[in-house]
Amino acid sequence: MSEMLGRIVTGKVTDENDQNYFVQVDGATFLLNKTEIQKPLKLGSQFKGFAYENETHHMQLTRNAPKVQVDHYAFGTVVRTQHNLGVFVNIGLPNKDIVVSVDDLPTIAEIWPQTGDQLMIAIRVDSKHRMWGVLADEEIFQAIAQPGNKHMMNRDVEVIPYRLKMAGTRVISKGYQLGFVHPSEREREPRLGEPLKARVIGIHQDGSLNLSLKPRAYQAIDDDSAMLYAALQHSQTGSLPFTDKSNPDEIKAYFGLSKGAFKRAVGHLLKDRQIVQKDGQISLVEAAVNDQEHPED
Repeated sequence: MSEMLGRIVTGKVTDENDQNYFVQVDGATFLLNKTEIQKPLKLGSQFKGFAYENETHHMQLTRNAPKVQVDHYAFGTVVRTQHNLGVFVNIGLPNKDIVVSVDDLPTIAEIWPQTGDQLMIAIRVDSKHRMWGVLADEEIFQAIAQPGNKHMMNRDVEVIPYRLKMAGTRVISKGYQLGFVHPSEREREPRLGEPLKARVIGIHQDGSLNLSLKPRAYQAIDDDSAMLYAALQHSQTGSLPFTDKSNPDEIKAYFGLSKGAFKRAVGHLLKDRQIVQKDGQISLVEAAVNDQEHPED
């Protein structure tokens, strides 16, 4: 029995009632709900479906196989927690959620996944024919990873934490780029599986990302930085002919800021890697990257 559950199997339709067909697979009988079947099945015909034990402990087949299977990893959504057991994950079955055991979850309950969080799991079937969720490990994430590129610098990305350590948080983005959040770049430790928005602050040669969960400096610190950033965004080239060495009167006339306030705003944006300062001008990071790729003849 254990070798059938959590997998696609093929069996023979042997009987039916008003609600179900009964399908024999290697001597075991599985229910098949008739609501899944558009064209009636003939007794003796073959049927292929995903085998599982439903919430009432009956063996069942479904033609709508979930992506999460034995040795097949995919994301599922946490639907509830039970602290003496683990977390229940919806993988798309109509009458069965998969439990990720407390033994596989963080020792600190505050960073357990909560309802709505996302976990990448596969199915494991134990000797008592119980189906459990197995968290993907680093090897699995490395196998599915896609490299980031320099155009992602400073961009916001949606990520899911999959490994929580004192040294930092490992995450995967919606585009399957792997990333790392140093403790200094977060205001609290995220939950396992918690959907987050992060900012790309570095890109390694292998395409993995360094990320920050902190607000952008111009958002968190002052309005002057936000105004300067907006001015750069609205400029045609993403650059303006000013630096922290510019004439105070020219700064005042253009921005309405004192030179001291302007320098602080520039400093905040430089520290936050929002802008670069070069050749007598300040530029958005994206604009500077484009200039390097498409230099003037």
